Amino acid sequence: MASPVTTRAIPLLDLRRQFDPIRDEVMCEVERVIESQRFILGEDVERFERNFAAYCGAAHAIGCASGTDALELALLALDIGPSDEVLTVPYSFFATAGAILAVGAKPVFVDVEPDTFNLDVTKLEAALAAHPNVKAILPVHLYGACADMDAILAAAGSIPVIEDAAQSHGAEYKGRRAGSIGKNGCFSFFPTKNLGAFGDGGALTTNDESIAKKLRALRVHGSIAKYIHQWPGKNSRLDTLQAAVLNVKLRYLDAWSEGRQRNAGLYRQHLANVILPHPAPYQTRHIYNQFVIRVPKRDELKAWLAEQGVGTEIYYPCPLHLQPALANFGFKEGAFPISEQLSRETLALPIFAEATEEEIQTVAELIVSF
Repeated sequence: MASPVTTRAIPLLDLRRQFDPIRDEVMCEVERVIESQRFILGEDVERFERNFAAYCGAAHAIGCASGTDALELALLALDIGPSDEVLTVPYSFFATAGAILAVGAKPVFVDVEPDTFNLDVTKLEAALAAHPNVKAILPVHLYGACADMDAILAAAGSIPVIEDAAQSHGAEYKGRRAGSIGKNGCFSFFPTKNLGAFGDGGALTTNDESIAKKLRALRVHGSIAKYIHQWPGKNSRLDTLQAAVLNVKLRYLDAWSEGRQRNAGLYRQHLANVILPHPAPYQTRHIYNQFVIRVPKRDELKAWLAEQGVGTEIYYPCPLHLQPALANFGFKEGAFPISEQLSRETLALPIFAEATEEEIQTVAELIVSF
Protein backbone atom coordinates (compact mmCIF):
# COMPACT_ATOMS: atom_id res chain seq x y z
CA MET A 1 0.00 0.00 0.00
CA ALA A 2 1.28 3.45 -0.90
CA SER A 3 2.11 5.75 1.99
CA PRO A 4 3.85 8.96 2.89
CA VAL A 5 7.38 8.38 4.08
CA THR A 6 8.43 9.64 7.51
CA THR A 7 11.74 11.50 7.52
CA ARG A 8 12.35 10.44 11.13
CA ALA A 9 10.76 8.28 13.75
CA ILE A 10 7.71 9.75 15.47
CA PRO A 11 7.57 8.33 18.99
CA LEU A 12 4.42 7.83 21.01
CA LEU A 13 5.98 10.11 23.64
CA ASP A 14 9.24 12.04 23.78
CA LEU A 15 9.99 13.13 27.35
CA ARG A 16 13.33 14.57 26.27
CA ARG A 17 11.55 17.32 24.33
CA GLN A 18 9.59 18.23 27.46
CA PHE A 19 12.62 18.17 29.74
CA ASP A 20 15.19 20.10 27.72
CA PRO A 21 13.53 23.57 27.98
CA ILE A 22 13.11 23.24 31.77
CA ARG A 23 16.35 21.40 32.51
CA ASP A 24 18.00 24.24 34.43
CA GLU A 25 14.97 24.86 36.66
CA VAL A 26 14.55 21.19 37.46
CA MET A 27 18.22 20.49 38.10
CA CYS A 28 18.49 23.51 40.38
CA GLU A 29 15.69 22.11 42.54
CA VAL A 30 17.11 18.58 42.49
CA GLU A 31 20.54 19.82 43.54
CA ARG A 32 19.01 21.93 46.30
CA VAL A 33 17.25 18.89 47.77
CA ILE A 34 20.40 16.80 47.51
CA GLU A 35 22.41 19.48 49.26
CA SER A 36 19.84 19.59 52.06
CA GLN A 37 20.13 15.80 52.56
CA ARG A 38 16.44 15.74 53.54
CA PHE A 39 14.62 13.24 51.37
CA ILE A 40 11.42 12.24 53.17
CA LEU A 41 8.38 14.56 53.32
CA GLY A 42 9.25 18.09 54.51
CA GLU A 43 8.56 21.51 53.03
CA ASP A 44 8.94 20.49 49.37
CA VAL A 45 6.21 17.88 49.72
CA GLU A 46 4.00 20.27 51.70
CA ARG A 47 4.49 22.99 49.06
CA PHE A 48 3.55 20.62 46.27
CA GLU A 49 0.51 19.41 48.18
CA ARG A 50 -0.70 22.99 48.59
CA ASN A 51 -0.03 23.83 44.96
CA PHE A 52 -1.66 20.67 43.62
CA ALA A 53 -4.72 21.04 45.84
CA ALA A 54 -5.18 24.58 44.55
CA TYR A 55 -4.69 23.39 40.95
CA CYS A 56 -7.39 20.74 41.39
CA GLY A 57 -9.76 23.05 43.24
CA ALA A 58 -9.70 20.80 46.30
CA ALA A 59 -9.18 21.69 49.95
CA HIS A 60 -6.45 19.11 50.55
CA ALA A 61 -3.84 17.09 48.64
CA ILE A 62 -1.86 14.27 50.19
CA GLY A 63 1.23 12.98 48.40
CA CYS A 64 1.92 9.24 48.26
CA ALA A 65 4.21 6.79 46.52
CA SER A 66 2.14 6.01 43.41
CA GLY A 67 -1.25 6.29 41.80
CA THR A 68 -1.91 2.68 42.74
CA ASP A 69 -1.23 3.47 46.38
CA ALA A 70 -3.53 6.50 46.11
CA LEU A 71 -6.41 4.20 45.14
CA GLU A 72 -5.62 1.74 47.91
CA LEU A 73 -5.25 4.47 50.53
CA ALA A 74 -8.59 5.98 49.49
CA LEU A 75 -10.27 2.62 50.10
CA LEU A 76 -8.45 2.11 53.40
CA ALA A 77 -9.54 5.57 54.57
CA LEU A 78 -13.16 4.43 54.09
CA ASP A 79 -12.51 1.21 56.05
CA ILE A 80 -13.28 -0.94 53.01
CA GLY A 81 -12.11 -4.54 53.29
CA PRO A 82 -13.17 -8.19 53.07
CA SER A 83 -16.92 -8.81 52.45
CA ASP A 84 -17.23 -5.33 50.89
CA GLU A 85 -17.75 -4.65 47.20
CA VAL A 86 -16.43 -1.75 45.13
CA LEU A 87 -18.08 -0.83 41.85
CA THR A 88 -15.87 0.23 38.95
CA VAL A 89 -15.36 -0.31 35.22
CA PRO A 90 -13.68 -3.23 33.44
CA TYR A 91 -11.91 -0.97 30.92
CA SER A 92 -8.98 0.64 32.74
CA PHE A 93 -5.41 0.03 33.84
CA PHE A 94 -5.09 -2.93 36.21
CA ALA A 95 -4.42 -0.71 39.25
CA THR A 96 -8.10 0.24 39.36
CA ALA A 97 -9.04 -3.35 40.17
CA GLY A 98 -5.73 -4.18 41.85
CA ALA A 99 -6.34 -1.66 44.63
CA ILE A 100 -9.75 -3.22 45.32
CA LEU A 101 -8.17 -6.65 45.53
CA ALA A 102 -5.35 -5.34 47.74
CA VAL A 103 -7.79 -4.33 50.51
CA GLY A 104 -9.58 -7.67 50.26
CA ALA A 105 -12.74 -6.33 48.64
CA LYS A 106 -14.55 -7.67 45.57
CA PRO A 107 -14.80 -5.70 42.32
CA VAL A 108 -18.24 -5.19 40.79
CA PHE A 109 -18.08 -4.08 37.18
CA VAL A 110 -20.31 -1.83 35.09
CA ASP A 111 -19.56 -1.60 31.39
CA VAL A 112 -18.39 1.63 29.73
CA GLU A 113 -19.86 3.88 27.06
CA PRO A 114 -18.54 3.32 23.52
CA ASP A 115 -17.98 7.03 22.91
CA THR A 116 -16.47 8.35 26.16
CA PHE A 117 -14.90 5.03 27.30
CA ASN A 118 -16.13 5.93 30.82
CA LEU A 119 -18.69 4.33 33.12
CA ASP A 120 -22.11 3.85 31.49
CA VAL A 121 -24.35 5.62 33.98
CA THR A 122 -27.49 4.08 32.45
CA LYS A 123 -26.39 0.73 33.90
CA LEU A 124 -25.38 2.04 37.32
CA GLU A 125 -28.63 1.94 39.29
CA ALA A 126 -29.37 -1.67 38.27
CA ALA A 127 -25.86 -2.74 39.27
CA LEU A 128 -26.19 -1.08 42.68
CA ALA A 129 -29.57 -2.73 43.25
CA ALA A 130 -28.06 -6.12 42.43
CA HIS A 131 -25.07 -5.60 44.74
CA PRO A 132 -26.17 -4.28 48.16
CA ASN A 133 -22.67 -4.73 49.60
CA VAL A 134 -21.16 -1.99 47.40
CA LYS A 135 -19.36 0.34 49.80
CA ALA A 136 -17.71 2.65 47.25
CA ILE A 137 -17.99 3.59 43.58
CA LEU A 138 -14.72 4.06 41.70
CA PRO A 139 -15.30 5.72 38.31
CA VAL A 140 -12.31 6.25 36.04
CA HIS A 141 -11.70 9.53 34.21
CA LEU A 142 -10.11 7.69 31.32
CA TYR A 143 -7.62 9.14 28.82
CA GLY A 144 -7.94 12.64 30.30
CA ALA A 145 -11.73 13.14 30.29
CA CYS A 146 -14.14 13.02 33.21
CA ALA A 147 -16.91 10.51 33.77
CA ASP A 148 -20.46 11.81 34.23
CA MET A 149 -20.07 12.71 37.90
CA ASP A 150 -23.50 14.27 38.52
CA ALA A 151 -25.25 11.12 37.36
CA ILE A 152 -22.85 8.92 39.32
CA LEU A 153 -23.28 10.91 42.52
CA ALA A 154 -27.05 10.90 42.14
CA ALA A 155 -27.13 7.13 41.77
CA ALA A 156 -24.62 6.66 44.60
CA GLY A 157 -26.68 8.43 47.24
CA SER A 158 -24.78 7.91 50.50
CA ILE A 159 -22.20 5.59 48.91
CA PRO A 160 -18.84 7.43 48.65
CA VAL A 161 -17.45 8.06 45.17
CA ILE A 162 -13.68 7.89 44.61
CA GLU A 163 -12.41 9.45 41.39
CA ASP A 164 -9.68 7.51 39.61
CA ALA A 165 -8.10 10.59 38.04
CA ALA A 166 -4.71 8.99 37.36
CA GLN A 167 -4.85 10.20 33.74
CA SER A 168 -6.77 13.44 34.24
CA HIS A 169 -4.70 16.13 35.95
CA GLY A 170 -6.62 19.33 35.22
CA ALA A 171 -9.50 17.71 33.34
CA GLU A 172 -12.84 19.38 34.04
CA TYR A 173 -16.42 18.24 34.48
CA LYS A 174 -18.84 21.13 33.91
CA GLY A 175 -16.01 23.48 34.86
CA ARG A 176 -15.00 21.59 38.01
CA ARG A 177 -11.58 19.96 38.15
CA ALA A 178 -11.12 16.21 38.42
CA GLY A 179 -10.39 15.27 42.01
CA SER A 180 -12.59 17.98 43.52
CA ILE A 181 -15.98 16.32 43.04
CA GLY A 182 -16.02 12.95 44.82
CA LYS A 183 -14.94 11.93 48.31
CA ASN A 184 -11.38 11.55 47.01
CA GLY A 185 -9.45 12.05 43.80
CA CYS A 186 -6.56 9.67 43.07
CA PHE A 187 -3.69 10.78 40.83
CA SER A 188 -0.58 9.19 39.38
CA PHE A 189 2.65 11.00 38.57
CA PHE A 190 4.13 8.14 36.57
CA PRO A 191 6.64 9.74 34.14
CA THR A 192 4.38 9.37 31.09
CA LYS A 193 1.46 11.26 32.65
CA ASN A 194 0.71 14.87 31.65
CA LEU A 195 2.21 15.75 35.04
CA GLY A 196 4.94 13.17 35.46
CA ALA A 197 7.65 12.77 38.06
CA PHE A 198 11.14 11.33 37.56
CA GLY A 199 9.91 8.01 38.93
CA ASP A 200 6.82 6.79 40.73
CA GLY A 201 4.60 9.17 42.66
CA GLY A 202 0.96 9.84 43.42
CA ALA A 203 -1.46 11.99 45.35
CA LEU A 204 -4.98 12.07 46.74
CA THR A 205 -7.26 15.09 46.87
CA THR A 206 -10.26 15.64 49.11
CA ASN A 207 -12.49 18.33 50.54
CA ASP A 208 -13.05 16.32 53.73
CA GLU A 209 -10.66 17.43 56.47
CA SER A 210 -11.13 14.26 58.55
CA ILE A 211 -10.36 12.06 55.53
CA ALA A 212 -7.28 14.17 54.75
CA LYS A 213 -6.03 13.75 58.31
CA LYS A 214 -6.54 10.00 58.16
CA LEU A 215 -4.79 9.72 54.79
CA ARG A 216 -1.75 11.58 56.11
CA ALA A 217 -1.53 8.96 58.85
CA LEU A 218 -2.23 5.96 56.60
CA ARG A 219 0.66 6.84 54.28
CA VAL A 220 3.11 6.54 57.22
CA HIS A 221 2.04 3.20 58.70
CA GLY A 222 -1.12 4.70 60.20
CA SER A 223 0.93 6.86 62.56
CA ILE A 224 -0.81 9.76 64.29
CA ALA A 225 2.29 10.58 66.35
CA LYS A 226 5.81 9.20 66.36
CA TYR A 227 5.66 5.47 67.12
CA ILE A 228 1.89 5.64 67.77
CA HIS A 229 -0.09 3.80 65.08
CA GLN A 230 -3.86 4.18 64.92
CA TRP A 231 -4.26 1.98 61.81
CA PRO A 232 -2.06 -0.58 59.98
CA GLY A 233 -1.52 1.84 57.09
CA LYS A 234 1.24 1.65 54.49
CA ASN A 235 4.68 3.05 53.79
CA SER A 236 3.64 5.29 50.91
CA ARG A 237 5.22 8.72 50.92
CA LEU A 238 5.89 11.01 48.00
CA ASP A 239 9.67 11.41 47.76
CA THR A 240 10.98 14.90 48.46
CA LEU A 241 12.97 14.84 45.22
CA GLN A 242 9.86 13.98 43.25
CA ALA A 243 7.89 16.77 44.94
CA ALA A 244 10.62 19.27 44.01
CA VAL A 245 10.48 18.16 40.37
CA LEU A 246 6.69 18.23 40.33
CA ASN A 247 6.60 21.75 41.76
CA VAL A 248 8.55 22.93 38.72
CA LYS A 249 6.56 20.93 36.19
CA LEU A 250 3.18 21.96 37.62
CA ARG A 251 3.88 25.51 36.44
CA TYR A 252 3.97 24.25 32.84
CA LEU A 253 1.10 21.76 33.01
CA ASP A 254 -1.59 24.00 31.51
CA ALA A 255 0.62 24.88 28.55
CA TRP A 256 1.40 21.20 27.97
CA SER A 257 -2.28 20.30 28.15
CA GLU A 258 -3.07 23.07 25.66
CA GLY A 259 -0.44 21.60 23.34
CA ARG A 260 -2.15 18.22 23.52
CA GLN A 261 -5.52 19.84 22.83
CA ARG A 262 -4.03 21.60 19.81
CA ASN A 263 -2.69 18.31 18.45
CA ALA A 264 -6.04 16.62 19.06
CA GLY A 265 -7.63 19.33 16.94
CA LEU A 266 -5.13 18.64 14.16
CA TYR A 267 -5.99 14.95 14.18
CA ARG A 268 -9.67 15.83 13.85
CA GLN A 269 -8.92 17.93 10.79
CA HIS A 270 -7.07 15.11 9.06
CA LEU A 271 -8.93 11.98 10.24
CA ALA A 272 -12.50 12.69 9.18
CA ASN A 273 -13.30 9.04 8.40
CA VAL A 274 -11.83 7.49 11.55
CA ILE A 275 -13.71 6.92 14.82
CA LEU A 276 -12.25 9.62 17.08
CA PRO A 277 -12.74 10.62 20.71
CA HIS A 278 -15.39 13.33 20.93
CA PRO A 279 -15.78 14.83 24.40
CA ALA A 280 -19.30 14.80 25.84
CA PRO A 281 -20.81 18.22 26.62
CA TYR A 282 -20.10 17.78 30.32
CA GLN A 283 -16.42 17.08 29.61
CA THR A 284 -15.57 20.78 29.49
CA ARG A 285 -11.79 20.23 29.54
CA HIS A 286 -10.23 17.13 28.00
CA ILE A 287 -6.47 17.05 28.65
CA TYR A 288 -5.67 14.12 26.30
CA ASN A 289 -3.37 11.99 28.36
CA GLN A 290 -3.99 9.72 25.40
CA PHE A 291 -5.55 10.32 21.99
CA VAL A 292 -7.30 7.07 21.18
CA ILE A 293 -8.92 6.09 17.89
CA ARG A 294 -11.02 3.02 17.12
CA VAL A 295 -10.21 0.89 14.08
CA PRO A 296 -11.45 -2.61 13.15
CA LYS A 297 -7.99 -3.74 11.98
CA ARG A 298 -6.21 -2.28 15.00
CA ASP A 299 -3.38 -4.77 15.29
CA GLU A 300 -2.59 -4.58 11.58
CA LEU A 301 -2.57 -0.78 11.69
CA LYS A 302 -0.32 -0.74 14.75
CA ALA A 303 2.20 -3.07 13.07
CA TRP A 304 2.12 -1.08 9.84
CA LEU A 305 2.63 2.26 11.60
CA ALA A 306 5.59 0.75 13.45
CA GLU A 307 7.12 -0.14 10.09
CA GLN A 308 6.76 3.53 9.10
CA GLY A 309 8.50 4.66 12.31
CA VAL A 310 5.40 5.75 14.22
CA GLY A 311 5.02 4.77 17.86
CA THR A 312 1.57 3.75 19.13
CA GLU A 313 0.21 1.84 22.11
CA ILE A 314 -2.84 -0.22 23.04
CA TYR A 315 -4.70 0.93 26.16
CA TYR A 316 -5.89 -1.76 27.05
CA PRO A 317 -5.67 -5.12 25.24
CA CYS A 318 -7.38 -7.14 27.98
CA PRO A 319 -10.31 -5.83 30.05
CA LEU A 320 -10.08 -6.25 33.81
CA HIS A 321 -12.80 -8.89 34.16
CA LEU A 322 -10.81 -11.24 31.89
CA GLN A 323 -7.46 -10.74 33.62
CA PRO A 324 -5.95 -13.96 35.09
CA ALA A 325 -5.71 -12.29 38.51
CA LEU A 326 -9.52 -12.08 38.62
CA ALA A 327 -10.23 -15.58 37.35
CA ASN A 328 -11.56 -16.70 40.75
CA PHE A 329 -14.46 -14.27 40.51
CA GLY A 330 -15.99 -16.17 37.60
CA PHE A 331 -16.34 -13.35 35.09
CA LYS A 332 -16.91 -14.65 31.56
CA GLU A 333 -16.16 -13.34 28.10
CA GLY A 334 -19.20 -11.49 26.80
CA ALA A 335 -20.16 -10.09 30.21
CA PHE A 336 -19.11 -6.55 29.31
CA PRO A 337 -19.23 -6.36 25.52
CA ILE A 338 -18.31 -2.69 25.05
CA SER A 339 -15.13 -3.02 27.11
CA GLU A 340 -14.24 -6.17 25.20
CA GLN A 341 -14.83 -4.47 21.84
CA LEU A 342 -12.72 -1.48 22.84
CA SER A 343 -9.90 -3.79 23.90
CA ARG A 344 -9.85 -5.09 20.31
CA GLU A 345 -10.21 -1.75 18.50
CA THR A 346 -8.51 1.11 20.37
CA LEU A 347 -5.12 2.53 19.48
CA ALA A 348 -3.33 5.50 21.08
CA LEU A 349 -1.48 7.90 18.76
CA PRO A 350 1.32 10.39 19.50
CA ILE A 351 -0.30 13.40 21.20
CA PHE A 352 2.45 14.88 23.40
CA ALA A 353 2.55 18.66 23.49
CA GLU A 354 5.91 19.01 21.75
CA ALA A 355 4.91 16.95 18.70
CA THR A 356 4.98 19.21 15.66
CA GLU A 357 2.11 19.93 13.30
CA GLU A 358 4.09 18.18 10.58
CA GLU A 359 4.43 15.06 12.72
CA ILE A 360 0.72 14.96 13.57
CA GLN A 361 -0.20 15.47 9.92
CA THR A 362 2.21 12.70 8.87
CA VAL A 363 0.68 10.23 11.34
CA ALA A 364 -2.81 11.14 10.13
CA GLU A 365 -1.83 10.75 6.47
CA LEU A 366 -0.34 7.34 7.19
CA ILE A 367 -3.56 6.21 8.87
CA VAL A 368 -5.68 7.48 5.97
CA SER A 369 -3.36 5.71 3.54
CA PHE A 370 -3.73 2.46 5.46
